[in-house]
Amino acid sequence: MSFLANTPVEKMTGPYARRWWALLVLCLSLLITVMANTSLIVAAPDMTTDLGLSSSDLQWVVDSYTVPYAALMLVLGAIGDKYSRRGALVLGLLIFAAGSVMGSMVDETSLVIAARAIMGVGAAVVMPATLSLVVATFPRSERAKAITAWAATSGVAVAVGPLVSGWLLEDHAWGSTFLINVPIAVLAVFGALALVPPSKAEGMGRIDYVGGLLSIVTVGSLIYAAIEGPHAGWGAGPVTAAVVAGVGLVAFVAWELRHPHPMLDVRKFALRPFSGSMLAVMFFFFGMFAVIYYSTQFLQFVLGYGALDTGVRLLPLGGAVFLGSAVTGVLAPKLGVRVMAVTGMAVGTAGMFLLTQIDKGSTYGDFLAPLMMLGLALGLAISPATDTIMGSFPESELGVGGGVNDTALELGGALGIAVLGSLLGTAYRDELTDLVGNRLPAEAMETAKDSVGAGLAVAERVAQDPSAGPQQAQAAVDAVHQAFAHGVAQTSLIGGIIMAAGTLIVLAVLPGRRGFARKSAEPGAGTAASEAATVREHTGSTR
Repeated sequence: MSFLANTPVEKMTGPYARRWWALLVLCLSLLITVMANTSLIVAAPDMTTDLGLSSSDLQWVVDSYTVPYAALMLVLGAIGDKYSRRGALVLGLLIFAAGSVMGSMVDETSLVIAARAIMGVGAAVVMPATLSLVVATFPRSERAKAITAWAATSGVAVAVGPLVSGWLLEDHAWGSTFLINVPIAVLAVFGALALVPPSKAEGMGRIDYVGGLLSIVTVGSLIYAAIEGPHAGWGAGPVTAAVVAGVGLVAFVAWELRHPHPMLDVRKFALRPFSGSMLAVMFFFFGMFAVIYYSTQFLQFVLGYGALDTGVRLLPLGGAVFLGSAVTGVLAPKLGVRVMAVTGMAVGTAGMFLLTQIDKGSTYGDFLAPLMMLGLALGLAISPATDTIMGSFPESELGVGGGVNDTALELGGALGIAVLGSLLGTAYRDELTDLVGNRLPAEAMETAKDSVGAGLAVAERVAQDPSAGPQQAQAAVDAVHQAFAHGVAQTSLIGGIIMAAGTLIVLAVLPGRRGFARKSAEPGAGTAASEAATVREHTGSTR
């Protein structure tokens, strides 16, 4: 038997025999791209101290990965469709590994940001390739299960990233959180060559590069404005980016409507199953990423857990994802996409509202139920929505479908961290000002208001000042803790309201089972596949 999986999916007469092993490789590839975001949250305090990062620097160390990741997925998914989905996966893993090596070796802020951007480009190749290969490799009767495993992996990675990062930081510098990606990426490359069959679109025409460029400009500008505007103020840069995003969106839609072979058929957004599923993915990750962002900070800075302890305490979220995915596998064929997506979003919204009860005296137990509810919600909602989105695209556009789904995921997460992170910072600063008043020097007060970590650093300097004393230092620590807890509660209230509104919107947009044609793509197809077949029928696509 040859080491390489050489027979293209398109030439197979039956299901690929090693498809479940291939799924393991694809999920492993997905795992490290998602972990690259969440692991950095735990490593941020060490990086801030070692590199002397300002709040703005740290923001861009995190988001330099997100911008190319979200902006490039649609175009790179189409390129993978045309030339080779497996080739795209392997190339993306190699780019990702190269950026990781660079990130582990540099010690300047600008170079770390550049390394993260390279990793983001690699992830933008990998993520749509994994999803398109899942759909291409599995027969329709098994796709819902395979996509459930794929979606569960993305949720588990949210919890596993901080755990692995925390374990490494116990004995190693923050660079190790970059370097750990390399052996995993290399293993995934060999696994892809040995177990994942080649696949590409048959009869695909020329790629719509103009539409692709417009999509890059639109998404990239939108994310830049969302990140920089709330954080640094709505000056010329963020406002210009927002305008460019708006103009780019109009130009993209107009171009795609007129193009004979568009990068993305925007008419799909007029179809309720597709647009409702897209909204479900975006709204859910809007809340999910934000909660992880500020929950890990509370566990570290307020409760005083180390990096490893913080990672361990996020594991129940991963377990809840598996539970939700198992429930979805049983109930989705019976209840349909609408019930599962809306139920999942409602559970996640309730979890976010629970975080409004956080105060200075809160313990890890107060975070446990909300985190588990979010994990359960992800398992319930995301895989049926993703299955419907992917089912809306013909075989020749699976990479584009993966790019569309993953752009919604990443865009929602980026907006969640940017918008809710900004609200958290504002609430923290206002509360700290009310609590401390003029009891700190103006310069120290401005530093303390920058972030909870900066506030605790100021309190530590107060403790070392002979003229202050331990009581004043403890009062400063208490004020920082109370201000941050207030910020978490207020941000969770706003985030919960946004999530609740999103849940109602998805409920209104997604049709019930009677709204779909009652037919399946083939005997034994699941509900999501059946509903997706109706979307394809209305868009004129065939599978």
